[in-house]
Amino acid sequence: MKCPKCSAVMEKVKTPEAVVDRCTSCKGLWFDLLEHQEVRGKAAAKLDLGDSGVGRKYNKQQRVECPYCAQRMTRMTVRGQPHIHYEQCNTCHGVFFDAGEFRDMQSMTFGDMVQSLFSRERA
Repeated sequence: MKCPKCSAVMEKVKTPEAVVDRCTSCKGLWFDLLEHQEVRGKAAAKLDLGDSGVGRKYNKQQRVECPYCAQRMTRMTVRGQPHIHYEQCNTCHGVFFDAGEFRDMQSMTFGDMVQSLFSRERA
């Protein structure tokens, strides 16, 4: 499988909950259907080793194709954390997090809570 953002090869990484694909270059993470909901806590921190600055660089891509089924993925935000953008495939329901996003999603800061009070849901 190739990374949907930088086209590098993805490696398989085993966690206690799932086997996840991680890009060997940009360190983005691909989760098959619902895998991202199973991996939590310390496993998430060990899995998402990438530099969040590199992840933000790849967040600017407008068209991202699913590495599994080649369909165009939809850009999503994490509820309560609108600064986290990830891509989801509407066909196979896999998700891709840029480096640092999955780790960041695991902890909601005070700033995230305040921001969520004043931000509107995207239509």
